[in-house]
Amino acid sequence: MAKIKYTKNELKKQKDQLKRFRRYLPTLVLKKQLLQMEIRQVEVQINEKSRLREIIYADLMSWVHVFGENLNIAELVQVKETDLDTANIAGVDIPLFNRIIYENRPYDLMFYPLWVDAGVQKLKELYSAEVELTILMKQAELLGEELRITTQRVNLFEKVKIPDTRENIRRINIFLGDQQTAAVVRGKLAKNKLVREA
Repeated sequence: MAKIKYTKNELKKQKDQLKRFRRYLPTLVLKKQLLQMEIRQVEVQINEKSRLREIIYADLMSWVHVFGENLNIAELVQVKETDLDTANIAGVDIPLFNRIIYENRPYDLMFYPLWVDAGVQKLKELYSAEVELTILMKQAELLGEELRITTQRVNLFEKVKIPDTRENIRRINIFLGDQQTAAVVRGKLAKNKLVREA
């Protein structure tokens, strides 16, 4: 606990500080609840994207296995650019996935089988699902870190700052009350002494 002065000015300062802490704490608690809600939503999206990725992957592998050809269709799909946005949620800038822009890679229709178009499309869907999943995991990480910091602040205010300030106010009030009582007693003693001398 910090050293405090036992004065009326310090009492006012401590009361003002307590008022600020009490005004700021509900905002922090609200931010904490908002972050928890957002993290739950992102976790649901991660689970959905993971299932979708597994479905797309299984579908793609069934195509490749059905035709049993040793083709590397991944070389036909080249990512040119990943289009991302950012959003601010409870003071945290998080990335948002828009789309993936692919390079147009022409291929010889005589060399590749008929199913290559569907395979390329499935591979693009798989890449998109992978990138979206990565972005969602980054969102969860950023929101989780902000939640950790906000929780620490809430605990600091609830368990340290507000109780310490209340205790300081109580101690200053007791000290000032004792000083006032002592001043009244000294005044009465001085008055009685003057009355006896007169």
